Amino acid sequence: MDLLKAQIESKRRASNLPLKDAPPAKKYMRKGDLEKAKLEAERAEAERKRAARSEVEAGRQKAKQELVPSGSKDGVNTPLSDQATPNAGEAENELAPELFNISNEEAVRRLRSRGQPIRLFGESDKERRLRLRALQLIEERTEGGRNELMRALEGVEGNMDLEELAKRARDANVKGDPSTSKDWKGGSGDEMDGDLKTGEDAEVTVDLELIKTDPRKIYPQIYFALKRVLKEWEQSMAERPDHIRRSTQGKLVAATQKQSAEYLKPLFKSLRKRELAPDVLQAVAEIVHHMQTREYIKANDAYLRLSIGNAPWPIGVTMVGIHERSGREKIFSNNVAHVLNDEVSRKYIQSLKRILTFAQTKRPPDDLARKMG
Repeated sequence: MDLLKAQIESKRRASNLPLKDAPPAKKYMRKGDLEKAKLEAERAEAERKRAARSEVEAGRQKAKQELVPSGSKDGVNTPLSDQATPNAGEAENELAPELFNISNEEAVRRLRSRGQPIRLFGESDKERRLRLRALQLIEERTEGGRNELMRALEGVEGNMDLEELAKRARDANVKGDPSTSKDWKGGSGDEMDGDLKTGEDAEVTVDLELIKTDPRKIYPQIYFALKRVLKEWEQSMAERPDHIRRSTQGKLVAATQKQSAEYLKPLFKSLRKRELAPDVLQAVAEIVHHMQTREYIKANDAYLRLSIGNAPWPIGVTMVGIHERSGREKIFSNNVAHVLNDEVSRKYIQSLKRILTFAQTKRPPDDLARKMG
């Protein structure tokens, strides 16, 4: 032990002694020397990673070779000899037939629904299932980023032929039978109970004075006014000529109408339950009232107050230079932007604007000064 300590001490002294042929230490380093040292460090790191990967791969190959004789030792073939080890990665697990085990009939049905050939030349059943799985993965990645208007457009294109067949059957079977016809209220399933049925027979102009006196009576007026305009929009889409309906622009307009009707369902539900916020109720009532009186400029102003608010900072910015006190004082319930609250509010507020645009097209004002741009 003492001899070992002496050897270590002698080596330490030798390393601390300056070499005679060693160049003198420099106070600075050149840029080329720094880049050279950096390249050498990167090369050493790459070599280390390559060696580590080689060791891991060698370990996997060794484990696979050890599994082969162990499976066939007793003369019984096990599936371990044909499959990779558990460390082979996730790629082989995704392509394993056990994870996508469907019948041949189901695979044929899914391929036909996608417009794909049910079998390629020299393709086995397993390869066909894997091809179907790859198609499904591609669809999941590409369909995820599509907007809702494109989905509605696809629904309009698919329902055109069905609507034509239903129209022919209705004309052939129930023509002239008034007992089988249903009004839009009963067919939609959105009827309201109690005093909400008062506005379904005749068009009643929304009375803005009821907001202060009796807000509960204004809910049915708004409800049936919006329902009536939405039904007119739907009927105008159905009454268009066939060549316009099947054009690209015609399909896009029909998809917009269908999307707006879907977006307005939460608003209709809130109107039926009478649970709208007071400021939202007032803004919606003003929009509908001015739409009925063909004051579209005022209706558009009410829409802007509902959507982006009446504050100079609709998002709620308060600390802006020396005006932080004034900005903070302007954040009230009647100044906030309701379109920024949630996605549901944004959708039905946008649909209200679309209904307002259709109403102006359907019933233009007498004076162009009352027409919104």
